[in-house]
Amino acid sequence: MPSFFNSKNSAEAAGAPSNWATRVRSGLSRTRQNLGKHLSGLFGSGKIDEALYEELETVLLTADAGVSATTWLLDELRRQVKRNGLTEAIELKGALQEALVALLEPLSQPLETITHKPFIIMLAGVNGAGKTTSIGKLAHHFQLQGKTVLLAAGDTFRAAAREQLMAWGERNNIAVIAQENSGQQKGDPAAVIFDAVNAAKARGIDIVLADTAGRLATQLHLMEEIKKVKRVIAKAEPSAPHETLLVLDANTGQNAVAQVKAFDDALGLTGLIVTKLDGTAKGGVIAAIARQRHDKQPLPIRFIGVGEGIDDLRPFVASEFVEALFD
Repeated sequence: MPSFFNSKNSAEAAGAPSNWATRVRSGLSRTRQNLGKHLSGLFGSGKIDEALYEELETVLLTADAGVSATTWLLDELRRQVKRNGLTEAIELKGALQEALVALLEPLSQPLETITHKPFIIMLAGVNGAGKTTSIGKLAHHFQLQGKTVLLAAGDTFRAAAREQLMAWGERNNIAVIAQENSGQQKGDPAAVIFDAVNAAKARGIDIVLADTAGRLATQLHLMEEIKKVKRVIAKAEPSAPHETLLVLDANTGQNAVAQVKAFDDALGLTGLIVTKLDGTAKGGVIAAIARQRHDKQPLPIRFIGVGEGIDDLRPFVASEFVEALFD
């Protein structure tokens, strides 16, 4: 049974107060400790010089920020140093925080679901990224907003995914459209999701969360299949899917950047969910994502996951995220 069914999380689901900024900070503790260990020496005593920039470059690269984001951040720091007349290394800490917020702010775009009813969200990702669990948490998030939700168990290749969604639906009074359990593990995901969209329209449901089978971006035949799923959704509702989200595991580092490109090329992504930030000491991958499409509008990070609780998936806020990275 998914870990978010424990009593602690049931209390949270019932409305127990929580400080999200504090939980983000707690969830990013491993990244903060890793960065702090390296930055404390850099931002201690001493003057700003080329050696300091070189050391900072190494720190950012080892935090999975990537070459493009690291170059952008260092250039921005140099501009701030020149503009504000900074000379002491300790002054770079605040400057780095400002630069990170400026880099990540374009990714802070909350998901608006009021433009269509039903609002159909298609989710994709590789196996193990936390896609099915994220769907359960998203359903809870939307329920707290007073919206009705329907789940489409479109991952017909992994039996546990279907069972996980069914269990979540039963415990939270959410309808789940799934293939009949005929003993066959594989089925037609497009047909399941097509039925779910039509069911949502008939029942007046606000939001449909459509799960899809996990796949590697290099599995071209499976990528073609997920394209078919998107086309079938459009047949059921011409304007849909209204949001196409890729779920990324923060632990995969720079591989996450490659996943974004591959799935965006195949599906035309509209946003991202970054999970398991509590499990990595290299949270800089979000900076890498911010610079991945530097020649066009960056993909917004709609939600981040910083824990296993049902309330540990929340909208991404750049300023809170950056603040949580620093002591």
